[in-house]
Amino acid sequence: MSTANISAKDVMALRQKTGLGMMDCKKALVEAEGDLATAETNLRAKLKGKMDERTDRAAGEGCIAVKYEGDKAAILEVRAETDFTARNEMFVAMANDVAGMSFDQPAGEISFDGKMTEMLDNVRITTNENVSFARGQRVDGKGFGRYVHHDGKLGVLVVFDGEIPEDVALGVAQHVAAHVPTPSAADADALPADLVSAKREEAEKEARDSGKPQEIAEKIAEGKMRKFFEEVTLLGQKYVRDESLQVRDILPKGVTVTSFIRMRVGEAGE
Repeated sequence: MSTANISAKDVMALRQKTGLGMMDCKKALVEAEGDLATAETNLRAKLKGKMDERTDRAAGEGCIAVKYEGDKAAILEVRAETDFTARNEMFVAMANDVAGMSFDQPAGEISFDGKMTEMLDNVRITTNENVSFARGQRVDGKGFGRYVHHDGKLGVLVVFDGEIPEDVALGVAQHVAAHVPTPSAADADALPADLVSAKREEAEKEARDSGKPQEIAEKIAEGKMRKFFEEVTLLGQKYVRDESLQVRDILPKGVTVTSFIRMRVGEAGE
């Protein structure tokens, strides 16, 4: 079919579907003898091959997506080569769509399936960058809080064991994002047993070495452990919005935090 027989409407339709230039779309339609579906399939296959050759290029930018619905939630990281692409509405929308699609999977590490790969390839083809899925977690819960920083590079998902007001849930998620040090666990029970044991042994040794009577030394050791738990556990930390309160103080009666996930673009895990 000649170029003259290719309508501008079909060229524009193919351009909207692929994000490619008018000339590339017109050439693909000519080769496909005007068949829009065939032209799209051929273009994607051709361009995906070119993109696969670029997977060794550094993808140091990206965004975090956090989504929840009902009793399911997900948080994930998608990488790109440039900050320009990472902030692109199409890129961010794709990340959020993939997060939502993961609700069909069981709780745990997100498995990147065929449909998700197709969505990723669409963005790779359009942006001409090495776009990739970095990591993600799917969780179950009775209530959720989420926060994504304005640059999209830091995100938090908090899981609660009961219903919680949206503003309170957001506040807890913002606390996890902003507090220094970042909480290591929701509460003392969720801390690694070997860490607690080592810290307790250290506190007791310091108390004994102080030369204080046994009874006082034990109280000193307990005080050190209490301070340690307040510093490293989410529920024990001073709330970033109001340091006169601990995070546990802002939660509704009967509700607590069961877990939380904090992700920053480019970091292996937090």
